Amino acid sequence: MEAAATAADEGTRQPDPGVAGPQDIALVYDRFFPRVYNYVRCRVGDRQTADDLTSEVFMRDLAKLDRYQPARGPFDAWLFAIARNAVNDHFRSLRWRSWLSLDLLAERPGREPSVEEALIDDEGRRRLSAALQRLEGRERDLLALKFAAGLTNRAIAAMAGLGESNVGVIVHRAVKKLQRELKGEKA
Repeated sequence: MEAAATAADEGTRQPDPGVAGPQDIALVYDRFFPRVYNYVRCRVGDRQTADDLTSEVFMRDLAKLDRYQPARGPFDAWLFAIARNAVNDHFRSLRWRSWLSLDLLAERPGREPSVEEALIDDEGRRRLSAALQRLEGRERDLLALKFAAGLTNRAIAAMAGLGESNVGVIVHRAVKKLQRELKGEKA
């Protein structure tokens, strides 16, 4: 696991390929929980659902850990593919989509904003949420992977089946669209 700890800062976050037991999933959980939770929370919008889906992601991870192949890509891309599928399964079951503002991406599980913070941020959140709704689904998904999950363009590309530069271009254009929307210009 020593190599995994060193790789964690480089965006490759690969556990030892021999990780296969419940004792090792605790290390993966500790390392990735905040990023997975933020990604899921950004996608689903409410804490209870995010808690449930994040738990589901790690249960699926444990069940499929023996299928992870380091040669096929970084561990975090594999884990976030599981998270993405869990969220998509959730939306498929509900037949609706909801998005949360990017302002909440830095939020940590269990952190409650003060009343003053909530009042100050409310208008910005509404505007950003409305602007996010006007983006295409792929743009919203890539923004969530980039900013909520903190994945690199390389990891997103490996997971989404796109080129690394293509991911960068899509994210850049989506951010520019959001900026124009928030300034009141036509996208």
